[in-house]
Amino acid sequence: MRVYGDEQSGNCYKIKLLASLLDIPHEWVSIDILAGDTRTEAFLALNPAGQIPLLELDDGRLLAESNAILNYLADGSAYLPTDAFARAKILQWQFFEQYSHEPYIAVARFINKYLDLPDGRKDEYAAKQQGGHKALRVMERQLAETPYLCGPDMTLADISLYAYTHVAHEGGFELSEYPAVGRWLRRIADLPAYVGMA
Repeated sequence: MRVYGDEQSGNCYKIKLLASLLDIPHEWVSIDILAGDTRTEAFLALNPAGQIPLLELDDGRLLAESNAILNYLADGSAYLPTDAFARAKILQWQFFEQYSHEPYIAVARFINKYLDLPDGRKDEYAAKQQGGHKALRVMERQLAETPYLCGPDMTLADISLYAYTHVAHEGGFELSEYPAVGRWLRRIADLPAYVGMA
């Protein structure tokens, strides 16, 4: 199994973290987005969308989109319950991550960390703050009630949201305002098979 990704990308880090937690052997192929690695003919032949992460199975099948990859890899594990409603709750959080969390927190982080906050994008960076804090408040309310996003046990919902939340400060989000989120971050980082972002 091969994973194409950038270890500084939250979406790619999700796969790295889950693979470590489940002890899934894999080859990591480093991809440099800024150098144009995802726009080469060779990469576009694998994923015409030109996005990472990308999972390549031993039989040659390919799977893109981070949360789709997580759901595939976690099938049969404790992180993806068999109960239909429990799985739907995980999907609910994963859709939240992609539409209400990542577009603000991940983009602000990209502008600041990857691009060094250029003058031409400072207004965009500032505009992302409100949406990011709104997402963090939603998480704070849930995590003030339960140890993990879907209840007492950790699931893929937590891996999906952990990836960009634990580096949200790199996008200008002060996490000390969210004590329940902070406790949740520490809970995950204390897992025996935890692996950090490179």
